[in-house]
Amino acid sequence: MTACLSVGAAVLHLALGSFTLHWTHSVEHVTWQEDWRVDGDVLRLDQSRLKGSGAGMEPGSDAVLQDGWWVSAGDLQVPALMLAASGATGEGWTLCADGRCRVIGADPGAPIMVAPCKTEAVKRTDPVPD
Repeated sequence: MTACLSVGAAVLHLALGSFTLHWTHSVEHVTWQEDWRVDGDVLRLDQSRLKGSGAGMEPGSDAVLQDGWWVSAGDLQVPALMLAASGATGEGWTLCADGRCRVIGADPGAPIMVAPCKTEAVKRTDPVPD
């Protein structure tokens, strides 16, 4: 299923209609990963994985420990994600889709919004910054 994703001012066409976000938690310094898919005008969380817990990042109640990751099924749908770097880790989020990854939202104090495209007829496609 193809989909269109707005990442800040850029447009990303997703051949599979899904993407993964991963980042390092700014307090606990452990990796967090989330698998999302575009479903019409919302984003649906399919699964989350984290390498630890604490400081507001407890695994879901259904979490199972698999190969060192706490894995939870997704139970969330949102119209958009607003990502803002704290500056505590020196990095932003990594967005991976269709076999390609890029860092987004790495500038502290400069939030970036990730959302389904507002229109089906997107005429211009800007590359998502690497």
